[in-house]
Amino acid sequence: MRRLIILMAAAGATLTAACEVNQTKEAEAPDVDVNASGGQLPEYDVDAKEVEVGTTEKQVDVPEVDVKTEETKVEVPTVEVKD
Repeated sequence: MRRLIILMAAAGATLTAACEVNQTKEAEAPDVDVNASGGQLPEYDVDAKEVEVGTTEKQVDVPEVDVKTEETKVEVPTVEVKD
């Protein structure tokens, strides 16, 4: 699964890098007139509670897991970019 994700990321990067981009028109910012007078931010009176954070030791059941892997050949997608 991890190999497939890496392969897909590499394919996406390849496709992005394979694009040729030419600017055809210059950008222009719009003309904006702003008339603003002073404003006021709201005020708040906040009474925060005191929070104590700590740790304690507890006994819990934890399962033991034995994972076995084996190497297998699988078919994976390929990506080819042509002009």
